Amino acid sequence: MTRTIVIDPVTRIEGHSKITIQLDDRGEVVDAHFHVTQFRGFERITQGRPVHEMPAITARTCGICPVSHMVAAAKAVDDIMAVEAAPTGADLRRVINLAQVVQSHALSFFHLSSPDLLFGFDADPARRNIIGVARENPGLARDGIAIRKLGQQIIEWLGGKRIHPPWIVPGGVAEPLAEETRDRILAAIPEAIAAAQRAIAWYKSDLVRWEEEAATFGNFRTAYMGLVDREGLVDLYDGWLRVIDADGKPLEERVDPRRYAEFIGEAVEPWTYLKTPYWKPMGYPDGIYRVGPLARLNVAERTGTPLADEELEKFRWRIGRVAGSSFHYHYARLIEILHGLERIDQLLRGPDILSKHVRSRAEVNRHEGIGVSEAPRGTLFHHYRVDDHGIVEWANLIIATGNNNMAMNRAVLQVARQHVRGDRLEEPMLNRVEAVIRCYDPCLSCSTHALGQMALELELRAPDGTTLDTLTR
Repeated sequence: MTRTIVIDPVTRIEGHSKITIQLDDRGEVVDAHFHVTQFRGFERITQGRPVHEMPAITARTCGICPVSHMVAAAKAVDDIMAVEAAPTGADLRRVINLAQVVQSHALSFFHLSSPDLLFGFDADPARRNIIGVARENPGLARDGIAIRKLGQQIIEWLGGKRIHPPWIVPGGVAEPLAEETRDRILAAIPEAIAAAQRAIAWYKSDLVRWEEEAATFGNFRTAYMGLVDREGLVDLYDGWLRVIDADGKPLEERVDPRRYAEFIGEAVEPWTYLKTPYWKPMGYPDGIYRVGPLARLNVAERTGTPLADEELEKFRWRIGRVAGSSFHYHYARLIEILHGLERIDQLLRGPDILSKHVRSRAEVNRHEGIGVSEAPRGTLFHHYRVDDHGIVEWANLIIATGNNNMAMNRAVLQVARQHVRGDRLEEPMLNRVEAVIRCYDPCLSCSTHALGQMALELELRAPDGTTLDTLTR
């Protein structure tokens, strides 16, 4: 006989999902799955639309990371127009994407995960939340709010709106940067860097009590993927794909990301609306890889900014050259916040950042285009095919959260096997299963689109909640 534990919904993440844990007759965990229960379908929605609208349309995929979708979409349209973004326009795209990484990472670490880290997985849920953090450690809460606020303000100051800014367009950006806006951002950066450094110092001091558990928390062998520049530095906007194995050995070294389909396959499972990318040379389901802040630090030589590189060196001294535990996504996220703030400062001090030439203009010159960039949660692919008039005929989106799908399921199973026992059910053991998903900071509304004939289940319920009928495809 088997029993099933259902955690529904998974809390403190973006989007809707549940976790099921299967137990055998001895109460031991035999399987577990992370189910994404919402469906979006932007790969179909965008068909029939003019390709120049794709940055604005795909931004609506998500309110947390719309800028990343705009960047990847705009790069795909650049490819279809056979032009490069104006150099200053490309740098301004970099700035706004970095601002989004900063604000999104701050939301994940301070608002969603810090309650577990501050109080512990076993703490009372009534206390284990952002309000509890503000009461227990107001400085940590204030720093988190301030960092996220600045990231959002930079997006607003550049793009006109904090969510879905209409500023990123094919060929570059819509408007040049005003000197006053540049100076306002530069003036705010030092305090944000200080706040990030305080958070890192707190986390490192607090990590001592987590080190034993962190060593096994979603720790397993996978490949890692991320974008790097010519020098092997982290590149959140452009660059080449670098993929390494669990030992740090390159599987692909600086490959053109537009060749992604040669290496990445996409599978569908009937128990989730989230498709499952995999590394083709290893096959499915063995081709498991991870993306996101931990993967980016694993594949890169350095970040390329001084304070973040200093922290990265300490991270590697403490954790190892290739970090395998999902728990360390938190540490990596903080380092990327610091890097993002430093890199924004560097870019805004560039000699041509106030140039008025911020957009290249052209018409449709190709029938196919691919745009790849790094979103907060990992590598993001937008791939479009258009007709002679630039109308989208086909679109494929591989979202960062989708790239991590197999890893999240592996992590859920591992943590469940370690902590869940069928002879008793306690909230802390189930919270640990949820917490390993929070390490990946999944953005589920971003990630569920279409591939072939996806599973569909409909329920007709009466006003009292009873199920009257079901329909399954």
